[in-house]
Amino acid sequence: MTITQLNYVLAVAEHLNFTVAAEKCFVTQPTLSMQIQKLEEELEIRIFDRNKKPIQLTEVGKKIVEQAKSIVNEADRIKDIVEQQKGFIGGDFKIGIIPTIMPTLLPMFLKNFIRKYPKINLIVEEHTTDEIISRLQKGQLDAAIAATPLNENDLKEIVLYYEPFVGYFPSEFRNGLTELSPNDLNVNDILLLQDGHCFTNGILNICKASKLDQSQNFELTSGSFETLIGLANEGLGVTLLPYLHTLNLSEKDKKNIIEFADPKPSREVSLIFPKNELKIHIVDALRQTISGVVKGAIAFQNIAIISPKLNR
Repeated sequence: MTITQLNYVLAVAEHLNFTVAAEKCFVTQPTLSMQIQKLEEELEIRIFDRNKKPIQLTEVGKKIVEQAKSIVNEADRIKDIVEQQKGFIGGDFKIGIIPTIMPTLLPMFLKNFIRKYPKINLIVEEHTTDEIISRLQKGQLDAAIAATPLNENDLKEIVLYYEPFVGYFPSEFRNGLTELSPNDLNVNDILLLQDGHCFTNGILNICKASKLDQSQNFELTSGSFETLIGLANEGLGVTLLPYLHTLNLSEKDKKNIIEFADPKPSREVSLIFPKNELKIHIVDALRQTISGVVKGAIAFQNIAIISPKLNR
């Protein structure tokens, strides 16, 4: 039994296709199949049921895959220990970022990070919070940046910053408001991001609403803040934005911003990674870089953390 064989098993278990798994492992399909077959012969069991389309794990195969994940992770941990001892910070590092954070945060730290750590090949992917949790647990991501707390037992969270929600209220909706409180909000008047965004859950939690009023004859959700701002400017409603997104607004649009009174409803943004702490030296490098650039942009003290998970 070898680590290589276990990696091949994990690839097939993920993709349920020998050809695709071989491509992901950068080997030929016959090579991958032969190595898995050797492992099965050594163990005298079948890991995969090849008679099903797509192929499926056998019952014992499911248990083997779970153990293989632990073994491969521990083997990678040995490599990490050696690299840290040598002072080497490099290699592939795959990070997921949620869509409501990616456009504003990534440009703030990416250039500094790749200049400071040129040997790290940072692979950035955009995913929803649910996708991030799943991919971290499956070992498909090394780390992620998302709104927290997530309260996942097998994941660790390091807080990077706290980001207030702010109101975007064009003049026809302001009604003399100079600052907001949750009582000023009617969730059915707010233009929201589409389902699947934890930012929408945060807004619903601020409004103490578990769902939209389905009796409304006008309901609109969008996938981007730019669309919501454009619709608000057309008089179709109001919306809430994360504070960092407002920094790049035009001077005209900035006039539509209304901040919340203290304590300001805010989201907690954290660096998330598996508890096995693989590549922890790169996680720490990311934390230091991001904290350094964000510290100057956000300096709010009196805040109230809003959960990214919808309160029921």
